[in-house]
Amino acid sequence: MVPRLPTALTCVVIVACGLGVRALWDGAFSKYAGDALYTALIYALLVLALPRIRPWVAAAVSAGLSWAIEFAQLGEIPEPLRPVLGSTFNPPDLLWYAVGAAVCWPAHHRLRARHAEQG
Repeated sequence: MVPRLPTALTCVVIVACGLGVRALWDGAFSKYAGDALYTALIYALLVLALPRIRPWVAAAVSAGLSWAIEFAQLGEIPEPLRPVLGSTFNPPDLLWYAVGAAVCWPAHHRLRARHAEQG
């Protein structure tokens, strides 16, 4: 189990990183970093809601949700949801969603192990 306060702070840091990346860079780096951070935020929100979630489950669910949202873009996304869910399917995004989940998985595993040792 991971404590909720550090997880909530992690969510804030991820959002700040996403905003910072968009403000400081543009082009492919900004776009794909944003994709990875989007999945990292979903991962952190899962851990916040379900602190006992196993790292591999959180990684699979966060990547799966990101992929589902990306594939939904093959259809029509309602206008009000486009700023959050996107509007155009882009196959490389799928890789970067997996990268976001893959980076979170070992970090989450280490945090769980550290918290378990501390009792």
